[in-house]
Amino acid sequence: MLLIALAAVATASAQYKGTYVKNTHIPINVIRDFEQIIKDYGDKENQIYRLSRNPNTDILESKVQIVNFTCGSGSPCLEKIASSFMEDEPMSYQISHITPGNAATFSIKVIEENGKVSKDQLIRTKTSQEMWYMATKDPQNPQLRDVYAIVWQKVPENASYCKGTIFMISSLRPDIYQQNLENSSKTFKIEGRIDGEIKDSLYNVYIADSYEELNALADDDYVACVPVINKRFEYSVELDKPKAGRIRCIFPDGSLCSAWINLDMVPGETYRITVHNGYYDEDRDYEQRVGRWSGKSLVAGHDNDDSSSPVVLDEKGNVVEFSPAVQTSNPLANLTEEQKAIFQTKARAIEERIKLVMDLWENGITKVLNSTSAVYQSGKRKEVSDMDTFFEQIIKHNEQIDKQFEDLIKTLNDYKVEKIHIVELIKEGILNEFLSKQNKALIGIYAHLGSLSKVGTKCQKQVNKLTEKYLNEMSKLM
Repeated sequence: MLLIALAAVATASAQYKGTYVKNTHIPINVIRDFEQIIKDYGDKENQIYRLSRNPNTDILESKVQIVNFTCGSGSPCLEKIASSFMEDEPMSYQISHITPGNAATFSIKVIEENGKVSKDQLIRTKTSQEMWYMATKDPQNPQLRDVYAIVWQKVPENASYCKGTIFMISSLRPDIYQQNLENSSKTFKIEGRIDGEIKDSLYNVYIADSYEELNALADDDYVACVPVINKRFEYSVELDKPKAGRIRCIFPDGSLCSAWINLDMVPGETYRITVHNGYYDEDRDYEQRVGRWSGKSLVAGHDNDDSSSPVVLDEKGNVVEFSPAVQTSNPLANLTEEQKAIFQTKARAIEERIKLVMDLWENGITKVLNSTSAVYQSGKRKEVSDMDTFFEQIIKHNEQIDKQFEDLIKTLNDYKVEKIHIVELIKEGILNEFLSKQNKALIGIYAHLGSLSKVGTKCQKQVNKLTEKYLNEMSKLM
C-alpha cells in the first residue's frame, strides 16, 4: 500500500510540474515547499492518501493527502512558508494565517464520493500552532476546490524541534454541496446552540444504521467535526433512510468529552438543540413526531447502555455523571387515573407559585432596579428597601416551592415512575426554568448596583443552596 501511495504522489507531482506555466490557479511555490518538506521530513509511512476518479470519465472527484512531519524549529523550509503563500496569493480565492497564541480553531469540509460522504477535517486544533491555509479553483474540474494548508508547533519537551502536518485536499466545492442539500428532501440538519457559560469548541458527529452499530464506533469514526462559531454549530447530511446519530463535544484543549448525546437522524427533518453545562434542551416537537417518543426511534431506551451522560459539578467541585434527562416514553403512561390526577394537582400548585415568584422578579424588582442605581449611590435607601420587600417575598415562596417539589418527587418515587423522568422534571421544572433564571437576575443586579443588600445576599445564598441540592438529587437518582 505504501508503494502505491508513493507512486500516486510521484504521479501527481509530475502532473503539477507539467502544468505550472499553463494554469494560473496552481500555487506553484506552496506546492514546491510542501513537496520538499514531505521529502525531507515527512512521515511517509503513516500518511493518509486517498484518490477517487469517475469510473466513466476518469475525471478527478476527490483527493486527500495528509502528512505529518518533524523538523528543526529554525528550519529554512518553515521560514519560506509565509513568503510562498503570499507569492501565490493571487492564485487563491481564500487565504488565512493564524499565529500561535490565537485561540481560533480551523477546519474545512471535505466532500467525497460525489457528495455521498461529508466530513469536517480539522486543520488547526491548538493555540500553540501556527497555520497557513489557501483555497484555489481546481484546474481540471470547476466543481472542485483545492486546499493547501500547513500547521506546526514547537515540541513542548524540546523547543528546538517542530512537529506539524501538511494537508493537500481536492474535493467538491462546499457551496455546491450545500446548495444540493438545501434543495434535497433527504437532508437532515442539526441546528445547535451552546450556553454562553461553556466553552465547547467543536462537535464530532457519528452516524450508523442502528444503535448497536453506533455504539460500536470508535472515537475517531466520526463523519464530521463541526466548529462552534458565535455559540452556534450546524451540520447537514443527505440520508436515504433514518439513522442512529450521536454528537460529542471536543473541548478547547483538544480532549474528547466522556459524555455524548444520541439522537435519531431522519431525512427531511431539522433537530434543534441547546447545550448547557451538564444538560441539554432537546427538540420536543421533533422527538414527538419522528424521534424518541414517536414509536419509531432507533436510539430510544438505550440511554443507560453507554456513557451518554452530561457532566456537572457538585458543591465540592467533583464531577457528577448521570444519563441525559431525555424522555423515552410518556412518564405518566403507567399511572392510574387517580395517580395522574394527584400528580397534576401537585404540579399545577407548584407552577402557580413559580409564576408568582417570576412576577415578583419581572414586575417588582426589575421596575425598582430601573430607578435605583442613582439613589443607591447617593445613600437614599427607600428604593433599596422596596427591593428588599420583594426579596423577602421571593425567599418565602422559594421555601414553599422547595417543600412542594420534595413532596412531588416523593410521590413519583412512590408511584414507581422511572428515575430518568424524575431527573427530567428536576432539570426542567426547577433548575432550568426557575433557579437558573433567578441566579442570572441576581448576578445582573449585583453588576448594576455593585453590591447586594443583606436580604438580597440571603436570597442569592438560598438560590445557590437549592441549585446544589437539586443537582445532587439528580446525581443520586442516576
